[in-house]
Amino acid sequence: MVSHLDKRNKPIIVDVGNKKVTKRVAKAEGEIKFNKKIFNQIESLKSKKGSINNLAIIAGIMGAKETSRLIPLCHNISIDSIKIDINKNMKNYSLKVIAVVKTTSKTGVEMEALTAVTLSCLTIYDMCKFYDKSIIIKNIRLISKKGGKSDYTVK
Repeated sequence: MVSHLDKRNKPIIVDVGNKKVTKRVAKAEGEIKFNKKIFNQIESLKSKKGSINNLAIIAGIMGAKETSRLIPLCHNISIDSIKIDINKNMKNYSLKVIAVVKTTSKTGVEMEALTAVTLSCLTIYDMCKFYDKSIIIKNIRLISKKGGKSDYTVK
């Protein structure tokens, strides 16, 4: 059974009216892999709008805030905070994007965290594709969620 379909298989937004308001946190991550040459130059690469990392963080924050407009059956909820980190992995010539989204609501922010990571990764790709056509975005996934009926952590 799919939670976003009614008994007649028509799309619905899940009714969260009877759920309790709780603090909820979701953490997601993704990776952008580069060739060695471009990866070693990544910190010096800038656009006319600023540094790649800062623009990617802003894009991720904007994406998280717009999640319900991008994903048709996602609830429009209040977000308490969004934190995005971008870390270098020198061994794999990659950047890891990690987003943590918090709310005090009747439903979680997993989709917002995943959207934040995705938009950050896409922004980095967009700003670097001129230099490297072989960039790979991979492993976008939910790492953990807390609050509500159940908690989840990748093992």
